[in-house]
Amino acid sequence: MSPLLAAAARRLGRRVLPPEPVDHADDADAGLVEELRAAIGAERVRADAAARYLASRDASIYSEGTAGPLCFPVTTTQVSACVKIAAAHDRAVVPRGAGTGLSGGAAPLGRPVVLSLTRMNELLSVDLDNGVAWVQPGMVNLELSRRLAPYGMHYAPDPSSQQACTIGGNVATNSGGPHCLAYGVTSAHVVALEVVLSDGSVVTLGDLGAEPAGYDLRGAFVGSEGMCGITTAAAVRLTPNPAAVRTMLMAYDSVSAGAATVSAIIAGGIVPAALEMLDKRCISAVEDFAKAGYPRDAASVLLVELDGPAGGVAASADRVAEIARANGAVSVRVAADDDERARLWKGRKSAFGAVANILPDYYLHDTVVPRSRLVEVLEQVYEIADRYELTVLNVFHAGDGNLHPILAFDARVDGTIERVHEAGREIIEASLAVGGALSGEHGIGVEKRDYMDRMFSEADLDQQSRLRAAFDPHCRLNPGKVLPSAHSCADIGSLRAADGKLWG
Repeated sequence: MSPLLAAAARRLGRRVLPPEPVDHADDADAGLVEELRAAIGAERVRADAAARYLASRDASIYSEGTAGPLCFPVTTTQVSACVKIAAAHDRAVVPRGAGTGLSGGAAPLGRPVVLSLTRMNELLSVDLDNGVAWVQPGMVNLELSRRLAPYGMHYAPDPSSQQACTIGGNVATNSGGPHCLAYGVTSAHVVALEVVLSDGSVVTLGDLGAEPAGYDLRGAFVGSEGMCGITTAAAVRLTPNPAAVRTMLMAYDSVSAGAATVSAIIAGGIVPAALEMLDKRCISAVEDFAKAGYPRDAASVLLVELDGPAGGVAASADRVAEIARANGAVSVRVAADDDERARLWKGRKSAFGAVANILPDYYLHDTVVPRSRLVEVLEQVYEIADRYELTVLNVFHAGDGNLHPILAFDARVDGTIERVHEAGREIIEASLAVGGALSGEHGIGVEKRDYMDRMFSEADLDQQSRLRAAFDPHCRLNPGKVLPSAHSCADIGSLRAADGKLWG
């Protein structure tokens, strides 16, 4: 068993390891695979059991996906060809990036053709005059900023998985990250998209003009989780690197004092580039893992970053420090240089990986609550986790109320998965009860699909279904996601799963 397959099996929490690769496809897929290989090259199509196994899930705890043939196109023409061939065989298509999604959005349902876009990873052009770059969907988020650095630019959305997640995946889920507080989520940074629709046709949504004509189809597409089309290129906004950056770490004896500081900073008219909070358990895990320099004895810490003109940043930093101390901060620390700043951010962005030092599995939530209700909901999260005998660590985008409670567990212990799902359900309900939202940046996928009717009316869901059908009238693209079954392709008819074709 290869180390990669063994690691995947451990992450899945299964005792039975996947089969070793074989060189032939299942008989039911033989004709489909033959046509796909003829269209894009035999080396770009995998149909062995091991490849399909690894493409059958994402980073979520949803583990019921089943992939059909796996394709690795390298051009828009090849993506279009794969979609047309899948349509001719009455098979669904699921686009896939790095598989870092946390809601089951990339988990293939019903043996669809899976299109991995990771080999479409080029920076196609940089237009400094218009402040835009065209990039392929498989480019890794952080790599894009590295490639833009010589121009004095970067790509602003920065999910915690930015060292692995791809631009196409960011577009699919409308990803955010710590710096979305000031800079906005993906939809604010995508100007236009080249998209392959479910019939294989290629369209461009949006344009580079200041005020594009017609409906904002680009805006409708971003965040559609692969249900409306497949991104093959994106025109993204370039963000100039700031003249000055000040990164601050404040420590508190309670979570409530940290949360009060968050509200006071925003109320004071200061909008930091980032405003993050970690609780005591998370601080400890981060320090064991990343040695970031967080105070282990703190009940919570706030990581605040300010950027912009040097004079304005200095004044804002002084004001933030005053607000922090007025709200009970026991220490206020300012990163002395870029190395210290990088260590502080390494701690925040290593939080999810640090959980592995505690327990082998985790379930990460993504609800949003009003800032004024943060402490109330966090107290409920702790109570829920204790009641289900689970370990919870909290790290979240405090500035916009985007909670990320991490339920750490060991899936090998009988009955644990059931307790995790029940605790997750109660966390979602607690968030919605205070006027919150199902997701801030991870998407709905499979994980929260069946809660959509708690947040949206029947009329709302019907209109969402109609919009999806306008892009994909055949319901071939990532079926079974986001919309509850009663609204998923409702006007198209019952989709099939048992026969390995469409699912719904």
